[in-house]
Amino acid sequence: MQRLLTGLALCGALLAASPALAALKVGDKAPDFTAPAALAGNDFSFTLSQALKKGPVVLYFFPAAYTSGCTAEAHEFAEATPEFEKLGATVIGVTAGNVERIKDFSKEHCRDKFAVAAANPALIKTYDVVLPMKDTLSNRTSYVIAPSGKILLAYSDLNFQGHVTNTMDAVKAYKAGKLK
Repeated sequence: MQRLLTGLALCGALLAASPALAALKVGDKAPDFTAPAALAGNDFSFTLSQALKKGPVVLYFFPAAYTSGCTAEAHEFAEATPEFEKLGATVIGVTAGNVERIKDFSKEHCRDKFAVAAANPALIKTYDVVLPMKDTLSNRTSYVIAPSGKILLAYSDLNFQGHVTNTMDAVKAYKAGKLK
């Protein structure tokens, strides 16, 4: 009996440590949206369908600007943005946390390389990225969306590590014709 309980506890721990599944699935149509955004400290209005006209979009939701994990993730995406751009992809970060500071965050931590948008509660629900522990924030979920609007990758994990690698791999696979 003790072995069974230990085994069940281990399985539970492994499941808790594994990345959660994003609610929008690969193959789903990404909902279009328009949100206030900032790039290099300058305000503008981001519209997904407009960005998709240029090529694939890496849409990554993060809980809150100016938190340690979100800052580290922004730095990683900033460093990778030139490679995403070579592949024709647009990177956009989206957050519901500290939205009043996205202008500063876009300069300081996104390093003027990519835009960050402010998510309202409806957008968070539409993409089903509500953070379970605090429903006013977005979960850490990354999507790669083809120009057709089809979701090519949906990856959720509160640990920021892995989001850049997974999205980059998906964009490369799309460009190589391996994802459609």
